[in-house]
Amino acid sequence: MSALDAFPITARWPARHPDRIQLYSLPTPNGVKASIMLEETGLAYEPHLIDIGKNETWTPEFLSLNPNGKIPALIDPDGPGGRPIGLFESGAILLYLADKTGLLMPKDPVRRWETIQWVFFQMAAVGPMFGQVGYFHKFAGREIEDKRPLERYVAESRRLLGVLETRLDGRSWIMGADYTIADISLIGWVRNLVGFYGAGELVGYDALRQVPAWLERGLARPAVQRGLTIPNRG
Repeated sequence: MSALDAFPITARWPARHPDRIQLYSLPTPNGVKASIMLEETGLAYEPHLIDIGKNETWTPEFLSLNPNGKIPALIDPDGPGGRPIGLFESGAILLYLADKTGLLMPKDPVRRWETIQWVFFQMAAVGPMFGQVGYFHKFAGREIEDKRPLERYVAESRRLLGVLETRLDGRSWIMGADYTIADISLIGWVRNLVGFYGAGELVGYDALRQVPAWLERGLARPAVQRGLTIPNRG
């Protein structure tokens, strides 16, 4: 019997390699956090494309792993103590994989917690605000006549970019010389804001210096380039 048999999601998305981490995702700003981390650490994994356009995250099988119906989620058949574990929430996945491998997280306890706080900053502020800019600027929200919601989210996104700009002054990465899960958590969101969402002019991106240079460094990493396309949309 496979360690994955206890997870109903594997009935809909069967594992060809049940000894590997099973990733259920899509290359969105949240989804690529997991795939980039897996590529950076070199862990063996098997990606499964979850089509949110077909509402596959709301199927009983997916909800059995993530009751919140969002990607990414994963199963590690070799979890803590050798027991399988299923996880959702991209920030939790980053922390778990960093602990599992001992990579991309400072060993010093103080710097470890500083790194975690920046991951929480992305989860609590950058993701929600940038996502709302995308909705009101690019997607269905752009048809709403009242532009106050867009203005509110644009202003807050400008502020958050300013926080990052200040943090990166004199630093190559969020934690200085060390590339960490804090950077991984943010790369996809900043890239989407100015790329896919087309909101660079709105948020004053061209007036920044540190953030664009940081994003360019991040996107140049081979593991990031691979992770941004996983799972393959086909």
